[in-house]
Order: sequence, then structure tokens, then C-alpha cells
Amino acid sequence: MSKADNMLSILWLLKTRKRMTAQQLSEELEIHIRTVYRYIDALCASGVPIVADSGHNGGYSLLDHFTEVPLFFDLDEQKALIQAAIFAQESGFPHGDAMNRAVSKLKRYTNPEQQQTLERHTAGFEVIRPPADAALEAVLQQLELSVAGGRTLGMDYVKRSGAVTENRRIDPYGIVYWKGSWYVVAFCHLRKELRSFRADRIQALFATDEGFERPSSFSASEYFLKHLIPEPEGQEDLVSVWLEGSPRSIGDVCRHWLLGHTVVERSEHRVNLRLDAKSTLAFVPYFLLSYGKSLRVLEPSSLIEQTAELAADLYDYYRTMRQEPAADREDDRKD
Repeated sequence: MSKADNMLSILWLLKTRKRMTAQQLSEELEIHIRTVYRYIDALCASGVPIVADSGHNGGYSLLDHFTEVPLFFDLDEQKALIQAAIFAQESGFPHGDAMNRAVSKLKRYTNPEQQQTLERHTAGFEVIRPPADAALEAVLQQLELSVAGGRTLGMDYVKRSGAVTENRRIDPYGIVYWKGSWYVVAFCHLRKELRSFRADRIQALFATDEGFERPSSFSASEYFLKHLIPEPEGQEDLVSVWLEGSPRSIGDVCRHWLLGHTVVERSEHRVNLRLDAKSTLAFVPYFLLSYGKSLRVLEPSSLIEQTAELAADLYDYYRTMRQEPAADREDDRKD
């Protein structure tokens, strides 16, 4: 192991075993006893409070207050960090290699009993991970550095249509992970306003000599959600929606990304929402049909009628499909 690894190992051994002699440390780490003395001196010079006691029961130990510093994690903290690292893989965390190295170091300095406990708690904790995307990871790393350093970037960006690639200069204020995709919230020099951009549509990023100052109180997630769900133009556009159903279904409504922020009142079996009229008739009927009979609309009547019409259209569509000869369906697929 490297010098740094051996010195950290000494700290962990003194923390877990309270007191050890130089000979014991030498045998445990398989290094010369003179090397142990040099490492102890180096640790003391760096400010680590190591106490040397002479005599029959002597040895090296750490002052009690030092064993409580954040460098040393208890078993629950170690388990939480390792499981959080596994979970972060799902999002395409841009510093995966560094995270894996940190987890490896954390595991390396656990005793056998701790290691067995950690293995039991992580063996059944899994995340379905998307295919690795090295290009996206590099983009996210550069964006994160720009946010931290306040550096303006040049960007080649593919618009939603996919037909046009634009070059822009942006001041990245923050990156946001939302429903399986990464976004950057940035001041766009072309539009002269804040915008959000899909990170996977960024074809290239270029460093510039320009800098910017990120507002200290700015929240990228708050901006993103606010513009994802625009506010209605006025109170006259709001509609009161009452839903009744099972506790689980009502809970799903209250946690939904679009409906959750509109909750006015709720109980175990009922919830009152204040929605803009357009969303009430355009989106909510599709949401309701996915819950079948576990949700019931109490009001408004317009929502009941719109949901019923949608259900009838779907019924007619699938009934026609069932009656259509198999040969005709095969011809349609060939076309």
C-alpha cells in the first residue's frame, strides 16, 4: 500500500482497537517497525493527537475526541454511504469512478465483522442501471465544474426537433436530475434570460475566458419545477377538483409531480385540488383511467364527462381491433 494508505490504516486500527504497540502495527500492516515510527511522527506533525504510553500495557492511542470526527463513520453511516452510492448509479452520476474509489477505501478499512455486516446489507440492495454514457458523463462533469467555478461555456445544442444545432454561450447555475434525465439551468446569452437545457442534447462544450457570479440564493430545482409547471394566468382559470378513493390512490395523487402542488385539502379517502381548467380536461382524465375504480370523481361534472368520453373512445377502439380480421392486421403491419 502507499504511504497515505498505511497512515490511514494506522488511524483506523487505533480507532477500532483503542491501543496498539508499534510492533503490533508493524505486524498488522506488514511493514518495518521503523516505518511505523516514521508514520506516527508524520501523523503527529499533521495535527493528529496520538498519545504514546510507555510501560507493560503501553502503546499508541488516540485522544477520545478525535475518534468522533467525521473521518470515522459508524456502521450505520458506512451502510448508508455505500447504499447511497449504489442508488446514485441509476442517475448516471458524473463522478462514478471517484465514488467507487471512495467506497473501496471505506470498505478497505473496516474490520472483518463490519465487512460481513455491510455485505449482508448491500447484497440485496440493487438498482437497475441504464447503459453507461461516457459522453454524457463528460458533459455533466464539465457543467459541474462550470457551476462551481463560475465560468461561462460555449455550447453546441440540438433543439427539440433534432434538425438544428445551435451554438450558444451559457452561464450554468445548476444541474438537475428529473425523471431519468439531466438538465442544466443556465443564463443564455442568446436569449438574455434563464433557460433549462437537456444535457443529453448538448453535443459539445467549450471553455471560455469569461466568468459569471451565480446568485447565492438561486435554486436550480425550484426554477426548473416552476417553469415546468407554469402558473395559471389568474384565479378565474382555476377549477376545484374533488377526488375520492383508496388511501393508497389518494396518496399517489398527492405525490404526483403535476398534481401534488395543487392540493388544497386532503383526508384519508378524499382530496381537493385547485387546477387550471386546461390541465383538468386535457391531462387529468388520462391519469384517472390508469387507476380504474380505485379513484372516483366527485366534481366537477365536466371532468366526469370528459373521462367518460375518453373511456368510451378507448372501448370502441379496442372493440374494433378485436373484430378486425387477423389477416387485415397483418397487412397493416406490412404496410
